[in-house]
Parts: sequence; structure tokens; C-alpha cells
Amino acid sequence: MDVREKSARAFEEKFGKKPTMQAYAPGRVNIIGEHTDYNGGFVLPCAIKYGTSMSAAKNGTGKFRILACDINNDYDEFEISENIEKNPDKLWVNYLRGMTQFIERKFKGKVEGLDVAITGDIPLGAGLSSSASLEVTFGHLVSSAFGLGIPLQEIALMGQASEAYIGMKCGIMDQTISACGTAGHALCIDCESLKLTQVPLPEGLVVMVINSNVKHQLVGSEYNDRRESCEKAAKILNVKLLRHATMDMLKEHQSELDDVSFRRARHVITEDQRVLDAIDAMKSGDLKTISKLMYASHCSMRDDFEITIPEIDGLVEIIREALGEGRGAVRMTGGGFGGSVVALVRPCDVEKVKQAVSAKYPAIAGRDATIFETPACDGAQFKTF
Repeated sequence: MDVREKSARAFEEKFGKKPTMQAYAPGRVNIIGEHTDYNGGFVLPCAIKYGTSMSAAKNGTGKFRILACDINNDYDEFEISENIEKNPDKLWVNYLRGMTQFIERKFKGKVEGLDVAITGDIPLGAGLSSSASLEVTFGHLVSSAFGLGIPLQEIALMGQASEAYIGMKCGIMDQTISACGTAGHALCIDCESLKLTQVPLPEGLVVMVINSNVKHQLVGSEYNDRRESCEKAAKILNVKLLRHATMDMLKEHQSELDDVSFRRARHVITEDQRVLDAIDAMKSGDLKTISKLMYASHCSMRDDFEITIPEIDGLVEIIREALGEGRGAVRMTGGGFGGSVVALVRPCDVEKVKQAVSAKYPAIAGRDATIFETPACDGAQFKTF
């Protein structure tokens, strides 16, 4: 059953009435450009065919009453306010509590109560931005329900603020692609200016996502530690953000940096250039160059940023070997410490990748990987019934 239909049915069962509106926003896979977003740099994600659906109706109260179907039908309700306390026991709803308070602070008194049923089909812990999809869907729902007209990019920024509200100082990429994706295109996001450029994916390439089934959780010290290292390096290089640093600058100040901060900065500086080079290669359909850039990105994440794990590294090497040199592109995708890899392959090689992963990955990981293919999809949507 489609997640949209599923959320509508769940709404009716929970609240005893039919929903009057529905919002949807996709997850994402990042093709290249990892941990560059909070450094003001460039990223190149696309929206995927999996996402979050919310069916809703006004309830005539000052409360949101929310059912999370995929979390054992967990339920929460809270008052609409400019200052909302986090729920100490339910992480999922804190994303929505954060979004609500930011919307209410801007549109004082214009938001009323909603009953909401949530379903989604983004694999949790796969590094495909289930939380950003949740935030954007909810923000677009509330904006549309009450005629607030919040631009999608602003909803994305509120989603980013909601992550900070729960203790995750993330960049803007995930929420922006969930909100602003376009079918058939990756989205180049300039994370400093927030300029968006749609980049057509080369014709004849399939986007494959291979979930290692090692769940990642970014709310924790690893992510914030890396962000602090980047901020430290930027300060020593005397730039506002590493986006403005060059390798020459980094080498000039190497003696002032500890080894970890040096390598973190090197990853960000080289990764930004790889994104720009990948866009040029995509425009010319140069799969061989895309392959080199994506593998260089993976090696940089492995060696300089240190966010891969053996299972992910193993998956990348299995797929590279199956494809052959320059015949397809593969790298880890997402924040790291588990999750998924992304591959761009020709249709004739899809089955070859699947067979290689099925045959070799369990020996590395003690588990199977989950593989799916996806087109690049549209971003946030809303409709009334």
C-alpha cells in the first residue's frame, strides 16, 4: 500500500473521520558533497522515491494530536506555543515540536490544531534523511493548511533549526532537497548563498542505493566533533567558512593545525571542488570522470574525515570490482557511521551489482544489504481531499 493511502486509512481509524488534506516530502540520497554543507560549500543530492506522508484535518483546538504509525502507532499531543518543551521519551515528535515553535514565532496565532497521521517508507537509519523528510512534510502541511505561504526553502531552514532544537547541528542539504527536488535532476545547493541549480542526471544512468543495514545515528558526539574541527580550522585559516579556504591556504597554516583538524579541512576543501567537477562531468555525460570523483570522495571520507565503517568500505569495493574501472560510480552517502552507499550505473550493470553484493557482502558484514533503484523525484507536495 502506498504511504499516502496508508496515512489516510490510519487517520480515519485513529480519529474517526476522513482527512481533509495530505502532505508528502521525499527522502534523499547525496550523490556527492559530504559534510560540506555546514561549511558553506556545495552538495549534489537528489530526492528519492521513498518519503513521508501526513494525512490531517483541523481539530478545533490549540493542540496538535499526532499518530506515528510506523513507530508502533505511537501517539503524542502538544499545545501550539512559541516555546515548546521537548518530549524526553519520544525523539520522533521533537522534530515536529521544534517545527511548530518556529512557525508559531513567525506567524503568531495563525496556526490552529490539527489531527495528523504519519506514515513513511524511508528505511530508518539508512542515511537517507528520514528526519528531514519528516520536518519538511510537517512544515509544508502546516503552512498549506493555514495559508501561511511559507516558501519551501524557508521550511527547509526551519527544519534545520528543528535539528538544532534536538541537539543536532546539521547543515541545510537534507531539508532543502526534500523540499525543492525536481524529477530527473540532482540539485546543486550552494550552502552559503542558498542558490539552487538543477542539474539533469545523465540519461541512461540508474541511481542505486545499497543500504548496509548498519544503522547510523547522527545525534551524538561524532558529528558535532567533526563540525567543531572544521570551525577550528576555518578560524586558524582566517576564513568565515571552509568554503572560502584553498589547499594553498591549508598547507600554509598546516603547522598551526593538529593532524585531525588538518585532515578534516582537507576533506572539505577537496570535496567542494569534486562537487563542481562532478557537475561538469554530468553535463557532458562523462561517467568515467564521475566514477573517479565519487571514489575519491569516498576515500576522503574514509581517510580524512573518518566517517566510514568496514561494512560500508567493503560494499564500495565489492561494487567497484563488479562494475570495472570507470564503468560506474560508487561512494558512501550520508553523514556516516553506517547507512548506505550510492551508485550511478548503466541499466545493463544493475543486475551485476545486485549479484555481487548478494554473494560477497554477507561474508563481510554478517548480514544482507538491501538494494533499491530510484529515479530522481520531485520535492514537497500538498493536496486537499
